[in-house]
Amino acid sequence: MSSSTSSLDARHRQLGLTDDEYARILDRLGRPPGDVELAMLSLMWSEHCGYKHSRRLLRRLPTEGPHLLLGPGENAGAVDVGGGLAVAFKVESHNHPSAVEPFQGAATGVGGILRDVFAVGARPIAVLDSLRFGEPAASSRSRYLLERAVAGIGFYGNSIGVPTVGGEIYFESSYEANCLINAMCLGLAPHERLIRSAAAGVGNVVVLLGALTGRDGIGGASVLASAELGEGDEAKRPSVQIGDPFTEKKLLECCLELLDRELLVSLQDLGAAGLTSAASEMAARGGVGLTLDLCQIPLREADMEPFEIMVSESQERMLCVARPECVGELLAVCERWEVLATTIGCVTQGDTLQVLHRGNAVAELPVSVLVDDCPLYDLEPAPAPSDLYGSPVAVLGGSESPAEVLLALLRSPNLASRRPVFEQYDPVVQSRTIRRPDEADAAVLMLPDGSAIAVSIDGNGRRVAVDPRRGAAEAVYECSANLACVGAEPLGLTNCLNFGNPEKPHVAWQLIEAVEGLSEACEALGIPVVGGNVSLYNEAPSGPIFPTPVVGMVGKLPHASRAGRLGFACDGDAIALVGPFDPAAAGSELSKLRGEAPVGDLPDADARAIRVVHEAVRARVRSGAFRSAHDIAEGGVAVALAECAVAGGIGASVRLPGGLDPFGEAPGRGFIVSGPREALAGFVVIGTVGGDSLTIDGLLELGVSELRAARDGGLAEWV
Repeated sequence: MSSSTSSLDARHRQLGLTDDEYARILDRLGRPPGDVELAMLSLMWSEHCGYKHSRRLLRRLPTEGPHLLLGPGENAGAVDVGGGLAVAFKVESHNHPSAVEPFQGAATGVGGILRDVFAVGARPIAVLDSLRFGEPAASSRSRYLLERAVAGIGFYGNSIGVPTVGGEIYFESSYEANCLINAMCLGLAPHERLIRSAAAGVGNVVVLLGALTGRDGIGGASVLASAELGEGDEAKRPSVQIGDPFTEKKLLECCLELLDRELLVSLQDLGAAGLTSAASEMAARGGVGLTLDLCQIPLREADMEPFEIMVSESQERMLCVARPECVGELLAVCERWEVLATTIGCVTQGDTLQVLHRGNAVAELPVSVLVDDCPLYDLEPAPAPSDLYGSPVAVLGGSESPAEVLLALLRSPNLASRRPVFEQYDPVVQSRTIRRPDEADAAVLMLPDGSAIAVSIDGNGRRVAVDPRRGAAEAVYECSANLACVGAEPLGLTNCLNFGNPEKPHVAWQLIEAVEGLSEACEALGIPVVGGNVSLYNEAPSGPIFPTPVVGMVGKLPHASRAGRLGFACDGDAIALVGPFDPAAAGSELSKLRGEAPVGDLPDADARAIRVVHEAVRARVRSGAFRSAHDIAEGGVAVALAECAVAGGIGASVRLPGGLDPFGEAPGRGFIVSGPREALAGFVVIGTVGGDSLTIDGLLELGVSELRAARDGGLAEWV
């Protein structure tokens, strides 16, 4: 390292840049960067913004499909759902901020994903969340994070008027220091209102919309999401953004009206890295330059420095480009919606992002250096050691009867009813929801023509820890199975990859294998990836989180009135076990309750057979032949049968095929369905609906009320 990179210039290390990265910057610029420039580069070259350990891997994911309208690279992906309508959707993480300040971290996670969706011109119509915490029975901190994160999600979604229609929660000790808060949003738009983020038109005007710019969130991207959290997290609390859903509601309506009036050339959310990221990415996508004047930006605090303005992550802000002749009407629309709108710059020829302050250029950087020259690193993988996560505390001793095991599974926090959480969310605002949580395996939302869309979000870190490739593929299979249960055909997939420190070989191996598993499953089922998010460095001194790829999937069904349900419906209906279901105990919820480490062998998957059975279930649900359909997931066949009985309020008498482990798991491969016996022709009939007990011949007999009490009480004491 030359003397030019020492002394004063060593500040790059404090901003998260390595010496080699700083030398690369010197080479690209041909000079040392100024203070504002260095702050901007440190954020754009951070893991959170630059994806420098994952970008090469993500190229492996399939991104083309017959229904695709917008793919990776935009604020959100979008698929065609017929009738001239598009559904835009995306999932993102707000893990690190939520570990520091759970209420605001979770709330602004919802706000950010909403903006991603209306940034492409879609009205948000639903939110789902995927949450991970430490063990609630063992940790007061995890109970606090759970309570406050759930409250933050409910506060933002309920206030802005977007229903929370589904989600998932898991509790594992590996998430004790690093909770996961993944939020998914989907929105609806006519095709003609979809807009891209690429700035265009030299001489066009850059306008900042929304809230005042303050110091909240400064350093959020590079500090909180690009390094491991350790001791002293409280000192990072100022880096967590503050959300205001009422300001965002006005911003949302204002942006959609501006698009309906065709007043915008491009639109971009201000999220991680704030104005730096929004401006540079808009310029890069459009192949143009931008000039910004910081003195035009309305500030919450008058003494803010130029670098603070450029990296602030204050919420509820959007950046847009408009033609000069449209600015007057644009400002009038914003005034009517009480949305602050300020012209702060213009589109320029070339490749330079110029930042002015009091008439002086405080930054002049090539857009390509900011966006394209971030170094990409090859991972150095090595298989994870079998004792990486240790063993959980045993709840069961191994001598329990099958009935006692089933009740313990239903009471366990990972399988218990999520009603205590869902009841804090409004699932029906906007009047589109026709399948709420606990009614079906996927949420279902009606479209204007009487058809519907379905959405599900899934992932199981324990199973991915056992086998990253197969476990990640299972998340895709299970999401597709959930859609099949309501009669929906998958149209597209979004993912959020939550992993530990990728610079450690075992985490690198988990990440590589998981992406390969996602790719293989998506290719086998013919489902394109429309976009997503990567969250790395979810790691504490005690070790990494379980590798947790979360998958969100959107599908279409032709008739909303025929959407499937999971609960048994009619006395006398036959019950069938459908699919290539060959379960195993490794990584199962029962193995956790018995104190077994996440090791072993997950069952092989015949992707072609899985696709065939998903199509068959989907068709029978759509035709009305099946009165209920439920995929077999955590807890195996016994838990799936119990959930069907509880949801329908009616029992069943069942005889399982010989040799089938009633508590073994193989997500996405099997279904419990019911209907008239003639409608189940060709499937393996295993029993009959009826009575007030669930009887599994030769194994157990439990009343439906007893099953419900166990399932309803498992999470209630912690929420």
